[in-house]
Amino acid sequence: MRELLTGNEAIAHAVRLSRVQLIAAYPITPQTPIYEKLSQWESEGKLGGVMVRVESEHTAMATCISASLTGVRVFTASSSQGIALMHEMLHFASGGRVPVVMACVNRALALPWAFGSDQIDTLSQRDTGWIQFYCEDNQEALDTVIQAFKVSERVYLPSMVIIDGFYTSHFMEVVDVPDQKEVDDFLPPPQMPNRFDFDDPAFLCNVVGPKDYFRFRKRTHCDLRSSLKVIKEVDSDFGECFGRRYGVVEGIEIGDAEVVLVTSGALTGTARVVLQRLREKGYKVGLLKIKVFRPFPREEVCKLLEGKRKIGVIDRNVSPGQEGVFCQEIKAALYPLSTRPLLQGYIAGLGGLEVYPEEIEEIFLDLLKRSSFEEEPIWKINL
Repeated sequence: MRELLTGNEAIAHAVRLSRVQLIAAYPITPQTPIYEKLSQWESEGKLGGVMVRVESEHTAMATCISASLTGVRVFTASSSQGIALMHEMLHFASGGRVPVVMACVNRALALPWAFGSDQIDTLSQRDTGWIQFYCEDNQEALDTVIQAFKVSERVYLPSMVIIDGFYTSHFMEVVDVPDQKEVDDFLPPPQMPNRFDFDDPAFLCNVVGPKDYFRFRKRTHCDLRSSLKVIKEVDSDFGECFGRRYGVVEGIEIGDAEVVLVTSGALTGTARVVLQRLREKGYKVGLLKIKVFRPFPREEVCKLLEGKRKIGVIDRNVSPGQEGVFCQEIKAALYPLSTRPLLQGYIAGLGGLEVYPEEIEEIFLDLLKRSSFEEEPIWKINL
């Protein structure tokens, strides 16, 4: 059924369709409408699961971890300071190998206070051991939540499904909402071999020595890396069932491109329009969308960018004292290539600042004429 939905509403529909059994969350702008829609359905008897109303995001994640360890499917959502507050428990979730799925609606971190989209709230959690999906639009958000449950419950690692605050969370688009039976056929009930079992008791979260700790961390890393294969398989299965595939990356008009711009999230939609305008004018430009950030798809990125002369990366985030986080990852991925392209980072849209098509066109044209790169990122601010 096709419905006009915001990104937040699309995520709520995906949670309902996934037959989530427990939801624990704390309201925070701009993810609160997810929480409100699920609460509404619970009060109307349409949800099927239970909602636990907690006093903080830290408790929300702790509740999800505990519930997941009993074998039920769980969900939470947060943004900005809320994600920062639950940082401790994010490590517990991945270390405990629980398949929690969390919707993250990107918002700038304080101080100063800001409410607009900024990816640093989720990218600052990139080392917590969570799978991270960055979605371009509302349809992709709905589909990715459903996929994330299947991926997480196969690899026993938690997932973040990430959308841009307001640009995606509050803007309305036509979304194809699948039938419940279709989702049930695609997403079976969770099977948790390490769930609490009174007939087979075991210790949880006990202290280990350095060798065991080393072994556990290596295993988490290796399993997170290998989850890329599972993500591809689940995406392929989803495409067969629903007719929509996303991949871990997407190359647009890359074949003959001399210049490729790397984007993620809602910015990609604007960049697509600019790309087509420039190609109609004869410019050989391409676009690379990063959908999966953790585990980072190094091989796929290298395959698409190898042999290209110039690469630009737009980051809606900055790692203070370094540069944009996506730019860092692209540089690391391309380093093994025998011939590396010229690569330039651009910082844009921090705190929800508008990134207009004209600015993206300026970046493309800057790359086309550039003969060297600057060590510092170029800050694009249109006032």
